Amino acid sequence: MPSHQKGEGHVAVDPDKLSSIPSAAAKTSEPNRNKSYDPKKTHITETPLTRRNWYKHVNWLNVVLILGIPLTGVVTALWTPLRLPTFILAVIYYFWTGLGITAGYHRLWAHTSYCATVPLQLFLAAAGAGAVEGSVRWWARDHRAHHRYTDTDKDPYSVRKGLLYSHFGWMIMKQNPKRIGRTDISDLNDSWVVKTQHKHYLKWVVFFGLAFPSLIAGLGWGDWLGGFIYAGILRIFFVQQATFCVNSLAHWLGDQPFDDRNSPRDHVITALVTLGEGYHNFHHEFPSDYRNAIEWHQYDPTKWSIWMWKQLGLAYDLKQFRSNEIEKGRVQQLQKKLDQKRARLDWGVPLEQLPVMEWDDYVDQCKNGRELIAVAGVVHDATDFVKDHPGGKAMIRSGLGKDATAMFNGGVYLHSNAAHNLLSTMRIGVIRGGCEVEIWKRAQRENKDIVIKDEAGNRIVRAGNQVTKVVEPPASAGAA
Repeated sequence: MPSHQKGEGHVAVDPDKLSSIPSAAAKTSEPNRNKSYDPKKTHITETPLTRRNWYKHVNWLNVVLILGIPLTGVVTALWTPLRLPTFILAVIYYFWTGLGITAGYHRLWAHTSYCATVPLQLFLAAAGAGAVEGSVRWWARDHRAHHRYTDTDKDPYSVRKGLLYSHFGWMIMKQNPKRIGRTDISDLNDSWVVKTQHKHYLKWVVFFGLAFPSLIAGLGWGDWLGGFIYAGILRIFFVQQATFCVNSLAHWLGDQPFDDRNSPRDHVITALVTLGEGYHNFHHEFPSDYRNAIEWHQYDPTKWSIWMWKQLGLAYDLKQFRSNEIEKGRVQQLQKKLDQKRARLDWGVPLEQLPVMEWDDYVDQCKNGRELIAVAGVVHDATDFVKDHPGGKAMIRSGLGKDATAMFNGGVYLHSNAAHNLLSTMRIGVIRGGCEVEIWKRAQRENKDIVIKDEAGNRIVRAGNQVTKVVEPPASAGAA
């Protein structure tokens, strides 16, 4: 078992240890795929899809494996009674083979998020083969490419190409091996368990995928056909579809609490379907963490299984990202969302963009009928608000044409945070040499955060730090 992952973020340095570029389809024919691949020839995907050649673009083997055989199983099930012991076997084996993918192929081999003893490795390799989703080597190699090139053309199952494409279209339609991003799988090539499963993959699939559940049901309670149909074919279909949801639903449904630059998302429904793999936004940010769900109430049976194996001495070196780093990512994303929401709000014209007014000009305009009010050196046009002033028209009109800073900040009434925010939307000018100069000086002395800017360069105005919020209003130049 490798001690660490080498490939997701680094260019391979030893070409001899790189995986050969695989066909992204043809899962069960994987051991022989390189014999037919010639990088010098024009690949079918490099030719236009037409009415005459469309069938050449289809991977017919995978059509049979992913759609044909399950459909046959459904039809056969119509006259094959489902017995209770067989149903229980199918459910148990569904979870076993599902864990072979989630705890084995994914968290153990693709991301090396923990280490496993040889018995546990053999169990997970066998269970993963029973899910019929390719060998460990093939699966982990493509998944590392998926993480390294998420949402790009080099991503084997990019959701940017469509939800159905990322679900199973990338296997049903042929993929150009030359376009799949390269990753280092030298650690997988050094694992004898991985190499053995890869070499004998077809035999493992036939036995663990179909023969084993048939033997259990047949020898156990005489239901050979039921074991083959329900615990074999249909169970494989459901396990495959659950795994495919990690590539599709987990990149389409849910929230992005840690990063929204790429498509991975967190959602409890996807987690329920995929044995805990649905907290995918967290996983793409912290791929080497053995957990997908970090909250106690989140559904992640894969995490619980790995933890239990550790208690039994079967797993060790479980990796976790530090809580401090996880919370930093969460806070940064929250701040980004706040900045985006803040940018859609009206915070008034920035002070530096307001025209400068002389005090006498401000007074004269008020005498000529404009309903202007000066608070903290900023002139506001209250014409459309006078009639709606909660304190009454007379109260607000008593401050027109004057320095109303003290009145607004407790002299008459200590206005609320909402009132200061509303006032900012009425700005029309700044008094020359007026109170705003003193406000900024005071802010610097008190180290207030009123000049912080968000990632878009917009000034952040926190509650209580509006320019009009003054605890001890200084005198304004020329104030009446």
